[in-house]
Amino acid sequence: MYMNNVNKLLLALNENTKLSIDKWTLDRQFVSGMRKWIGNIVPAELLKRSVKEAIESIDTLSQDGVFYEKFPDNILTPQYEDTWGVTANYIEINNRAIAEMRGNQTKNGILSCIKLIPAIPPSAKSWANCIILSQIFPNIYGDGYNKPAEEENSIYGIKLNGGYSRNIINFDISDKISGEEQFNAFNLLANFHGLKTGFRTVISADQIRVVQSDGSDINFDWNNDRHFNLFLEEHIHLINMGFEAIFIDSAKHIGGYDMGNYTGVGALPSYEQMQYIIHEIRARTGNTHLSFVGEKSTGDFERYQNLGLSTGTGFIDPDDFHTVRDTAINYKYSKNYSPGIEVSNDNDMGGRTYETRLTRINNSLFAYEYPSDKLASFMQMEDLFPLRYDTNTHHLMMSNPSYSTDGTPESHWENLFTKDDGREYNKKVSELFVHAINL
Repeated sequence: MYMNNVNKLLLALNENTKLSIDKWTLDRQFVSGMRKWIGNIVPAELLKRSVKEAIESIDTLSQDGVFYEKFPDNILTPQYEDTWGVTANYIEINNRAIAEMRGNQTKNGILSCIKLIPAIPPSAKSWANCIILSQIFPNIYGDGYNKPAEEENSIYGIKLNGGYSRNIINFDISDKISGEEQFNAFNLLANFHGLKTGFRTVISADQIRVVQSDGSDINFDWNNDRHFNLFLEEHIHLINMGFEAIFIDSAKHIGGYDMGNYTGVGALPSYEQMQYIIHEIRARTGNTHLSFVGEKSTGDFERYQNLGLSTGTGFIDPDDFHTVRDTAINYKYSKNYSPGIEVSNDNDMGGRTYETRLTRINNSLFAYEYPSDKLASFMQMEDLFPLRYDTNTHHLMMSNPSYSTDGTPESHWENLFTKDDGREYNKKVSELFVHAINL
């Protein structure tokens, strides 16, 4: 008998599938038309809740105004044209940083992401909001463990052919619900909440290892047909779990372009190889609407459009409303590829004021002539939920510290983010989205 993966997850966690309206959520909801989400919060308030409470919260915020006593089977992604990626807001969530850290172990990041969904503003009438997950595959060193803040444990080094990260998947219940099904449950819940989803990938050869049948790892080689096909098949498999976007690290340099500014490690795919990969992912999954986002894919827009990308980061001054608006007007008829603006990126070293972040979010959401002309934007978890002052987005990509004072995940969640001022900032972000989403 068929059971959707949300209900399967509940049973795997020894919960029943009957859902109840969540008053805690009703007391904290922001509303824009039919769109609802939780604001004026700090993340620990959500992350300390159970997965069932999170699902009840998402259900309580139902975009069609109907509360479902059992999570429904037929969930659709937010519906837009195939080129939705050109105008979307991409919000990257570091699912490793918010995972459960107990002692020196890190796990269950996908469950933490489910708990955070209610606090992500849903998509608008005219454009989508899309969550990008930072980690899917095992990282090369120390996967499943946290380390002191000064020790490297980079999320940019991944293993293929080795399943999914122990930082992210709940392997304690994998005999009841597989890693693939856990990702699908996350995607179903995000879609129900009015969000699209995607993930970050890396393409620098020396940042990728291939796991062999004997358990050993070898270096990835773009000129090895087996490795090339493995990369393609792993990404197709993820799209078939319900993801709809792929953020491509170092995309600007595909084919050896502008290598003087390349900061990755190792060879990159040729232009033709990446063009083939993007085409085949769309063709083999049957999803013509997928969005491919290129890091720093700016300058030669025709090059990136012909590659198959939808948008790219880092071209426009995000602090100037009129610059963003003028660019949006200039590219209003470019519906297959257009540049995007950054509130912040994965290399953000912190130190930006709340006011600057709010200005950039404001420009991302309102700097255009008509909502349909909006440019894509790129935000990090910190742009919605400010991090503690002695860390930053890039540090959490390069390392995996626990900030727990007593070895519990609850303490880590409390101390990873700012507190009262972070709550006030989150309220202001929600207020901006209230005015934007119903346009």
